[in-house]
Amino acid sequence: MTEPKSKRLGRWKAGQSGNPSGRPPGNGQLQKLRAALAGDVSEILTALGTAAKAGDVQAARLILERVLPALKPLELPAVVPGMPVDGTMTAKAGAVLDAAMAGALAPGQAAQLIAALGTVSKIAEVDELTARIEALEKRHANIP
Repeated sequence: MTEPKSKRLGRWKAGQSGNPSGRPPGNGQLQKLRAALAGDVSEILTALGTAAKAGDVQAARLILERVLPALKPLELPAVVPGMPVDGTMTAKAGAVLDAAMAGALAPGQAAQLIAALGTVSKIAEVDELTARIEALEKRHANIP
């Protein structure tokens, strides 16, 4: 008969393994598969290259994907002409839209900038409300 669950719990200290030596390295399924294929890699690559040269599109695609991975798009910084430095958030959003309509910004960039302006506006609103609440609390604390 097995021990009750309450007796089985807590045999080892927290952070202590029940199998300190663990599984020996190299005994996993992936390592065994790699070891089995290791001797045949050059033949596999030669056959893959031959198939690709013979017109096997999947073989060619596999080789090209591994040798020449797809390039990640690079987004360059954008300058928004007419962006007011100390203007309102509405004026700044208007400048972003004007730049997008003039072709100085891509529509995706404009959308991201306007979303960022909205986030900054919300943060500024929270800061302003916090300052107003603190001022009210301070004034209320001074009332006898």
